[in-house]
Order: sequence, then structure tokens, then C-alpha cells
Amino acid sequence: MGMSDSDKDDRRPGPAAPAVAGRGRPGLARAVLFAIAVVAAGGYWWDQARQTETADAFEALRGRWRRADGDYIIDIRNVRPGGQIDAAYFSPTPVLVTRAEASRDGGTVRIFIELQDLNSPGSTYTLTLDPRDDQLKGTCFQAAAREISGVSFTRLEP
Repeated sequence: MGMSDSDKDDRRPGPAAPAVAGRGRPGLARAVLFAIAVVAAGGYWWDQARQTETADAFEALRGRWRRADGDYIIDIRNVRPGGQIDAAYFSPTPVLVTRAEASRDGGTVRIFIELQDLNSPGSTYTLTLDPRDDQLKGTCFQAAAREISGVSFTRLEP
């Protein structure tokens, strides 16, 4: 008994397997991968340099700062790389610091401090570091009186 036409069709070779991508251009694939690696490495080093500059700028905030118009002291003990500040505030007795953050906008270093105390519920300082004069300058919002006033702090000698 012979093969039917349908059996003969089953024996025909199927379509050719598709070519594997990149086999014909190994140089191009290597060049693309190299370019990606260079860009990634450059981005990494740029980010590391930026973080180092920010850490150095934040380091300048460390110390005890006295307000020009009274016995108010901000004691900045540490500034973490993300900007969180370990700080204490004295008026002249200790006042609870509920939030203290540093930020950097270009070459400008800013700090924000929020206080919670019987006499200072929700009062805040928004200050900018003036490296030339070694001062913190900005505003104080006195929440109880709902007043904003200009203030400056000078670094105390260690």
C-alpha cells in the first residue's frame, strides 16, 4: 500500500528556523553593551560625587549656634546623608525638637526645625547657611503668637 498525499505532505521540511538575533553583528552588540556600561558607570560616579558634596555641605552645619537676639541655642550634632538632623534646642532650657532636616539647592544649604513645647507648640525655624559669615539666617515662626520674624544665629566656639 502506498502513501497517501497527506502523509507525503507531513514529511516535507517545515519553514527554516529564524536566525538568532545578533549573530550576524557581534561587534554592534558589544558596542551597545559597552556604551550602556560607560553611561551607567558615569552616572554612578556623578551620583557619588554629588553625595560627597552634599555630605561636606551638611558637615558645615555641625556645631552650636546662638541666636543674635537672646539665649536661644541650636545644637546640631549630626546631619545624615539624607538630610535628617540630630539637633537639640535650648531657650535657655531644653525644648523638644520634633523635626529637623537639611536640604541643598545648588550651593545653598537650608535647614528646617520644628519645636514642640508648652511655650513653642509647632514653632519653626527656616534657615539658610551663610558660609561667608558663618551664620544661619532666616525666619522664626512663633506658632502661639502666629508671628514670623527674621532671625540669625552665629556659631559658638567649641
